[in-house]
Amino acid sequence: MDLDSVDRGLIHALHLDGRAPFRTIAEVLEVSENTVARRYRRLRSAGLLRVVGTVNGARLGYTPWTVRLRCTPDAAAAVADALAARDDTSWVYLLSGGTEVSCNVQTRSSEDQDALLLHKLPRTRRLVSVSAHLLLGSYALPTTWPGVAHLSPDQVERLQPPQPAPGDSPITLDDGDRALLDALSRDGRAPYSDLTSATGWSESTVRRRMESLRSNGVLHYQVDIPPAVLGFTSQARLWITARPSQVVPTAKALADHPEVSFAALTTGPTNLLAAVNCRDTADLARYLTERVSALDAIREMETAPIIRTVKRAGALLPFSLPFSGA
Repeated sequence: MDLDSVDRGLIHALHLDGRAPFRTIAEVLEVSENTVARRYRRLRSAGLLRVVGTVNGARLGYTPWTVRLRCTPDAAAAVADALAARDDTSWVYLLSGGTEVSCNVQTRSSEDQDALLLHKLPRTRRLVSVSAHLLLGSYALPTTWPGVAHLSPDQVERLQPPQPAPGDSPITLDDGDRALLDALSRDGRAPYSDLTSATGWSESTVRRRMESLRSNGVLHYQVDIPPAVLGFTSQARLWITARPSQVVPTAKALADHPEVSFAALTTGPTNLLAAVNCRDTADLARYLTERVSALDAIREMETAPIIRTVKRAGALLPFSLPFSGA
């Protein structure tokens, strides 16, 4: 589907605030509210875009991991699908020649961590190796990736939601919160009537709790869109070893690259992980040989092209769901 200026403006607006009212977006784009709603329905029904509610596990005391699994060629797709079906995973990819799976995991407790990393995964048939690395700090996130940028600074300012309040103490969720977050992970723009049904709360309670979770940094909204829709057809994961004394400056330098949608410090034999989105393979080659190679602190780097994305953010659903958002 060819995207015009209104489509790209809408995508950028939802990237800034996934639950921004269509009326507000229409005023910023200087089109009618019906036009914005119609474009959103078209993109969503075509399976190109949805808004999902995601959880910042750090505010709940969760532990973030990145996991790499090497499988026999006949098993990788099934392993990736099984991981994608879990509610604690995101960014599940098939890499390289289709024998490697990469994903991010948020474990809620040491028991969950041990069950997944020490028991379930090692016993998976036809699994050649598993390596799990703690994510120690992020320097670039999909929510800040400039690849979606289209609006002017003035338009961005009009749509930018308030920033979450900083907080160090983990927040405790009740059953209603978990039901709310589960519903939003499936459709971040779900109508309040659907959310009241999911939680058993009144609409006023749903609104108040959503605002509280968002202002405390627990709930974020993300645009779940394949980079190829925006013209970035070549994607890869980079595992980088940088000199320990320069690992943080190197991570910050990577985060400044417009190609990078994720950069994090990790444990393990490598100490940095990055996700890059390039226009094509020639663009990826230029990025690796000109941009990354200019970072002198990098000692080694492994590049794994993404051949299929099994899951991005939010719950795993058929992407071509009927429109139900507000």
